[in-house]
Amino acid sequence: MRDVSASIESLVTSFVPQTQSNTRLKEELIAHCKDILASNIGTAHENDTGHLAAQIKRHLLQSESPSNASLKFTNLLSRLLDQPILSRKHESLLFLYSLASSSRQPTSSPFLASLQAPLRPSTIRTTSPTHLPRSPQPKGNSKAEILREYRARTGRRHLPEHLLLRDTLYLLQGISGKYVHLSLSDNGAQPKLVFVEDSKYIIPPSTKSLVHRLSEVGHLYARIAAFVNTQDRPSVGMIEQSLCHHLQTLLTEYYRLIAVLESQMGNTSNSAPGAQSDPVGEETGLTLKRLDVWITEWRLRMRMMSVCVEGAHDAQGGALVNLIHSYTDNGDPFVRKFTDQLLEEVSTPFFNTLHKWLFSGELYDPHSEFFVSVDPSLAHLQGLHPSSLAGGIDAFGEDSVSADRGDGGGGLRVWEAKYRFRKEMLPMFVGENFGRKIFSTGKSLNFIRYSCHDSDWVATREKMSNTGGILKYSDIAGLERSIDSAYNTASARLFEVFTEKFRLLDHLSALKHYLLLGYGDFAEQLMESLGPSLARPANTLYRHNLTATLETAIRTSSAQNDPPDVLRRLDARMLEYTHGELGWDVFTLEYKVDAPLDTLLDPGSLEKYKRVFAHLWAMKRVEGALSSGWMRVAGAGRVRGRLEELEYDWHQIRITTSEMIHFIRQMQAYTQLEVIECSWKALMEFFARREGDLDAMIDAHQSYLDCMVKKVLLISSKAGREESLLTQIREVFSTILQFREAIDNFYNHTLAESARLDQVRDAARGVYTAPTSLAHTQSLSQIRKLLREYSTAFSERMQTIVQALQSHPDLDCRFLGIRLSFSEFYRLKKDREVLATQRL
Repeated sequence: MRDVSASIESLVTSFVPQTQSNTRLKEELIAHCKDILASNIGTAHENDTGHLAAQIKRHLLQSESPSNASLKFTNLLSRLLDQPILSRKHESLLFLYSLASSSRQPTSSPFLASLQAPLRPSTIRTTSPTHLPRSPQPKGNSKAEILREYRARTGRRHLPEHLLLRDTLYLLQGISGKYVHLSLSDNGAQPKLVFVEDSKYIIPPSTKSLVHRLSEVGHLYARIAAFVNTQDRPSVGMIEQSLCHHLQTLLTEYYRLIAVLESQMGNTSNSAPGAQSDPVGEETGLTLKRLDVWITEWRLRMRMMSVCVEGAHDAQGGALVNLIHSYTDNGDPFVRKFTDQLLEEVSTPFFNTLHKWLFSGELYDPHSEFFVSVDPSLAHLQGLHPSSLAGGIDAFGEDSVSADRGDGGGGLRVWEAKYRFRKEMLPMFVGENFGRKIFSTGKSLNFIRYSCHDSDWVATREKMSNTGGILKYSDIAGLERSIDSAYNTASARLFEVFTEKFRLLDHLSALKHYLLLGYGDFAEQLMESLGPSLARPANTLYRHNLTATLETAIRTSSAQNDPPDVLRRLDARMLEYTHGELGWDVFTLEYKVDAPLDTLLDPGSLEKYKRVFAHLWAMKRVEGALSSGWMRVAGAGRVRGRLEELEYDWHQIRITTSEMIHFIRQMQAYTQLEVIECSWKALMEFFARREGDLDAMIDAHQSYLDCMVKKVLLISSKAGREESLLTQIREVFSTILQFREAIDNFYNHTLAESARLDQVRDAARGVYTAPTSLAHTQSLSQIRKLLREYSTAFSERMQTIVQALQSHPDLDCRFLGIRLSFSEFYRLKKDREVLATQRL
């Protein structure tokens, strides 16, 4: 014991140097250390079930039948250890063993010595080790009692809790107290708690930790209150204003809670710091731990509100709604419920804007919070709502229509560019699919309202308002039904306006009949009337002459039965030409449309119609040239019988002309029947279904046009060689026209030879015949050479075209190649030419 005292004295001297000069302090510290060593503080024993079972067995050996009792205990112990429900098996055995021992020694210590409060050494009563488990008995004061006695001797006690409670209530409101200060830094760092040192009282670390925990709520409250106060500006969006309003409502409830808590601590706060504590007050009054329980739910609320406040600095509108909605997937039911309540309030401005856009086509979004935005350069086209004018809907006259058209440009630009879809502002609970429907519905209604000037708009709006109902976050299923109903109603009305009021199908049919040469008699009349004029140079043509010829062709064909509104839109004009071009190269038909038809028939689409018309017109020109050429070949049969030396040449001309006629007829059948008519049927089926909005209508018409352009012009998908087949077709057209001109020269030469032979026969009979003057500048050998060259060039190009069509990615184009050479005529012809070349 003397060695222990020396060691303690050495430790105290080394750790506390002041004890070398202060004998009283050294004695106190040594006594304090001895008390700690004598106590049972820090002793812990692991539960040893085997040792306890051995003690019980030794105890059972003293019974009347030790063997049976020991066997029965072993069986019961194994069954007890196999029970998964019981968690404190060692304590149960110890309890039973203590009962058995206490029945033999009634004057022993309580049955659970390990749970007994530590006793002083003077109060320890020894117990026989035979009847009690081997656990050390307490030998001194507890650590808490020792520390309490030490603080009493040093003169510093714990700060009364009611004083800290008052400061804590101040901290919950973001205010510093007397003993706890809230330190705020100027650089935006997190605030810190500063506990004021007092000469009489000290604040235990556990209490400081609890105050820190409670001060989190006050810190979050201060952040939220600052956000609510700084957002009171006109420039703040409506969704942020709704968020601030809801946060202010929650803070009002928080103020009410603080008032209730202050009333709970009224009696405690009136007592003096040194007064004796009231047990009844301690049981019923407010304490820090009870305050922590009261404030637990608000701690979670404040955390959620703080997250929303932090997100509101970087997000607005729909993005802010998305941020809040992201917490609805949280596994905590409290977080989900709080988020749903918050979204119900915050999303109210969004649903108000949505209702106005979905059912009236008006966008009221002054702070750009909605997922639909308007182009400022086209915003003025919205004008006034017809019902807001003095004359109602009839007050919309032609002047306002013309002004809109002049300022805004084409209807397609208004439809595509006036409003834009912003995916980043779309709330997640709406979904992109329904968001696109909402966007399309509002655009359709706005277009019907201001571009189409639909006089039945009032009835349409009332119909949609009746099916809409109230839109809110808690009724997502109702929102989806309202969106579908409004989308279907607006789309159906848009189809009605275009097909019935503006006669869209009549205009599409007119484009098919005139620019795609659907009226065969009209095309024949126009070709016959304009043929001589178009053969002249382009600079000698005048537009009024072309227009007069066009009107003549309309009056002399079935086109005269079309509506006057269609015929007045058709016009003939010349493209820009260069020196040396003929009228065939610059002539085109034009179909004029105005708003809102120019949304579907925009300038780009009309250019595609003109491009197809130029190709079909060139094909029609070649067909007419071959028809007249075949008439020359048939008419030459009356004179070529007397010129046997020219019979072979005419035979070759008939063969080549037949090939050319077969080519041009197959091309016309392919373009008119397989491409134009099939594409037209698909377009009419779309309009018969009446499904989709104006975008679907535009897409269907563009698909119809693109299919025609791709297949009629034989456009390829290979990069850099898109129009290689079209170029070869045009070269074939040019070769046919040159061959047709050579046929005329050969026919004239045949007539001249026949006339010369007639003169010789008449002179032999003594009959005088006046000489005929048939001028032909080319000799027979030159004409034969040209005919052979053009025939060979046509055959070679046809072989190239057929070969290219066989590898074309489009199936219809591959079938065209088969029809042009259905018996592999050009392949066999090429093989014969190769064999003939090899023989030579």
